[in-house]
Amino acid sequence: MERQIRDLGRSHLRTHGAAGLSLRAIARELGIVSSAVYRYVPSRDDLLTLLLVDGYTDLADTVDAALTQVRDDPRARLLTVATAVRLWAVDDPARWALLYGSPVPGYAAPAERTVLPGTRVVATLLRELGGAYERGLVSEDLPAASTELSVDLDVIRDEFDLELPDPVVAAGSALWAILIGAVSLEVFGQYGTDTFRHPETLFDAQICLLLSRILR
Repeated sequence: MERQIRDLGRSHLRTHGAAGLSLRAIARELGIVSSAVYRYVPSRDDLLTLLLVDGYTDLADTVDAALTQVRDDPRARLLTVATAVRLWAVDDPARWALLYGSPVPGYAAPAERTVLPGTRVVATLLRELGGAYERGLVSEDLPAASTELSVDLDVIRDEFDLELPDPVVAAGSALWAILIGAVSLEVFGQYGTDTFRHPETLFDAQICLLLSRILR
């Protein structure tokens, strides 16, 4: 039953948006009383959390699967991560919006359930960038970090168990920010309908431009 509720939740997410999710509506579609749904998913917030975890997990699994098909070349592997994220988002804009769009009013994602799956892709990016650094393939003239930024980067190093210098961790954060921003601009139609006829080509150019600055 929980699987059916999740599947209908994803369907309603596409038609009504995250703010429009309703367990009562899902119960009606299942042909059961709402109290029966609440036995499996106690509230709308619990359903949102389930959908978030499913979305983060599916996205990360998609990225991992794409990487198994790529040769041991850091530039190609980082581009593969970015491309896999974009394709997943374009295929399911509603789930992308749930993960990286505007916060749902009245909902706060429980960190103990969402942080680990929600950081899998950025962890992969940092791991791949770390591999490039270990092979001497990261540019030596990346901007130095300020003292204040270095403190924050220490938190990232601890969270992801990294042994990378400040400039490399900062470069990883820039790659993540541009990836999320570029995908969101496309998925949410922020470029306009007629500006770019081949958005996938623009995306490749954006990511490759940043990689050309980060890697040798």
